[in-house]
Amino acid sequence: MPNYDVLFEAVKIGPVTAKNRFYQVPHCCGMGHLRPQAHAAMRGMKAQGGWAVVSTEETEIHPSSDLSPAVEQRLWDERDIPALQLMTQSVHEHGALAAIELVHNGHHSSNLYSRTPALAPSSRSLDIIYPKQARAMDKADIREFRRWHKAAAIRAKQAGFDIVYVYAGHEMSLPHHFLLPEYNQRIDEYGGSLENRLRLTKELLQDTQEAIGDSCAVAFRFAVDQMLGSDGMQAHEEGRAVVEMLADIPDLWDVNVSGWGNDSATSRFQPDSGYQTEYTKFVKQVTNKPVVGVGRLTSPDMMVSLIKQGVLDFIGAARPSIADPFLPNKIQQQRIEEIRECIGCNVCVSCDNLGVPIRCTQNPTMGEEWRRGWHPEKIAAAKTPQSVLVVGAGPAGLECALQLANRGYEVVLSEASKQLGGRVISESNLKGLAIWRRVSDYRIYQLQQMDNVNIYLDSALDVQQVLELGIEHVFVATGALWRKDGIGRSSRTPILGLDQVAIYTPDDIMSGASLGPGPIVIYDDEQGYLGSVVADHLSDLGHDVIFVTSASIVSPFTELTLEQKQVQRGLVAQGVGIYTNKIIANLSQKSGHVGVDLKCEYGGEDQWLACASLVLVTERESASPLYEQLQQLQEDNGTSLPTPIPMSVTLIGDALAPGLIADAVFSGHQGAQEFEADPERVQQGLFKREMPSLKT
Repeated sequence: MPNYDVLFEAVKIGPVTAKNRFYQVPHCCGMGHLRPQAHAAMRGMKAQGGWAVVSTEETEIHPSSDLSPAVEQRLWDERDIPALQLMTQSVHEHGALAAIELVHNGHHSSNLYSRTPALAPSSRSLDIIYPKQARAMDKADIREFRRWHKAAAIRAKQAGFDIVYVYAGHEMSLPHHFLLPEYNQRIDEYGGSLENRLRLTKELLQDTQEAIGDSCAVAFRFAVDQMLGSDGMQAHEEGRAVVEMLADIPDLWDVNVSGWGNDSATSRFQPDSGYQTEYTKFVKQVTNKPVVGVGRLTSPDMMVSLIKQGVLDFIGAARPSIADPFLPNKIQQQRIEEIRECIGCNVCVSCDNLGVPIRCTQNPTMGEEWRRGWHPEKIAAAKTPQSVLVVGAGPAGLECALQLANRGYEVVLSEASKQLGGRVISESNLKGLAIWRRVSDYRIYQLQQMDNVNIYLDSALDVQQVLELGIEHVFVATGALWRKDGIGRSSRTPILGLDQVAIYTPDDIMSGASLGPGPIVIYDDEQGYLGSVVADHLSDLGHDVIFVTSASIVSPFTELTLEQKQVQRGLVAQGVGIYTNKIIANLSQKSGHVGVDLKCEYGGEDQWLACASLVLVTERESASPLYEQLQQLQEDNGTSLPTPIPMSVTLIGDALAPGLIADAVFSGHQGAQEFEADPERVQQGLFKREMPSLKT
């Protein structure tokens, strides 16, 4: 095995020392100040998994930086300290350092809860769709802001944090807004030249050092490049100049790129691990202080290379630490093949944007550490040794089989096709989604190492065959199929005239169906991600593609995953015709040619588009006849059969309710967790709720 010892060297950060080089950088989690126990348990799990530094998400320092309805951390006053102490105690319990990212978000704050006027370097519209503007800060406001920040740093120390951040990144914080000319049009000593625009950041760093630097490290999180070329800050120009001007003032440099969509780029548009290195590698040349960087780093060999080349001192991670909280321990224990590698899908990010607890496609226990008591590496042993049959080896079936096997059951996994993986394999064959294959690869490898698992491919099972196996407990994970009738979000009745043209679904495209010449109309009435993926894929193959959607933009779900603009720009660049706010009413003929009749969702003139082939991306139907037949046998008590019927039949994954791959994996995991559990607890949902205190 390669030598990874360098990753486990202790590194001094100002007055504190990290036990190794693994650093969980600040990332949102949808728990924040509303769910402090869940938050503490999640961060504590990272510390248990070997991360030397574990950070909070953004922590608001004042009511004028209220991010509601987003659920972030708060340190408005002393009353917020106890909730954050839960986190620091949980992290310290496992020998890790706790870091806090103090933030004032300026005009990025909506203040919808506090109703406090938003603040900004210069007057400008709020960074949300709300007809209100932030007001330009005067000198008194700047002095007050510095006082708020310093007071919050002192409270952070009282809460037990070891590292306190000054944050100028993602175009989401006041220091960053002051730094960037597009936000800062001031003509006083805080505007104009770079030195003036950097003044506030320097003052904050010095204030924080003065307040807590005797015992806490002061970190500076800075986006060195806006990824806008000459239209924004660039790493080789002003980005480098900032580092040179501040050099050794902070105890740690946490460097990345902005905005958030670039920093947390999806694998669909940025498949390479370490993709930020080319922008941040100069920082170590300028400062003597330790540097942490990110870029969806999952390869231990790349991590070692970055350290030995002098690019980084710490391996930073947000999403990889979510996919596998135990990544450091697995590297140290030479269990590299057991790492659940991040697939860069940004389902985690979508949860923050929705204001709900974090979840992960690869790690179904993420966000469930406290409320369900789930552990990413441990699961309760079987109550009674017995055999279990899992029908279907897609994401739900694979996860269910793996966890049942981990519990100690004898598992039979039956797959109708000649390949394990189900929809994961199918979708990963489409353009941009190749890395998603990691979801199945990880689980298949683990299952293949187990003596208590028998896998059968090309083995479609009917009811009689299930009964003949004589296995008492059956999990049905037979997936779902895309509809061919056009029923979706906008229409609950079939589209008329579909018999006039070749009809395809994503299932057909993923199976490699051969589409003929002529315009291909893709009708996306699901509004998720797959419609645009299929359009991109077919266009890349040279087809003439027209994209029709009932939404106002292409793939609105991808706004939550920070990639919608890239999605739509990509289709436009490839020459894909895009029609938004349109539903397909029916198909008809004009001058001997078949086409689709489009109606605007909001009225206006109808349109007709020639169509040689129609790809329907609307809704899916659960493929659950096996489950229904087994259920019927149970209701009939199997009295007419000579063979005993299964004692339990459980439907999981897309067969239960079509959703994201993350939903299918979670469903499979939940099925395995709840098997043989107390039925009353299962009925109650098996999770705890955090109840608000009635104290004022």
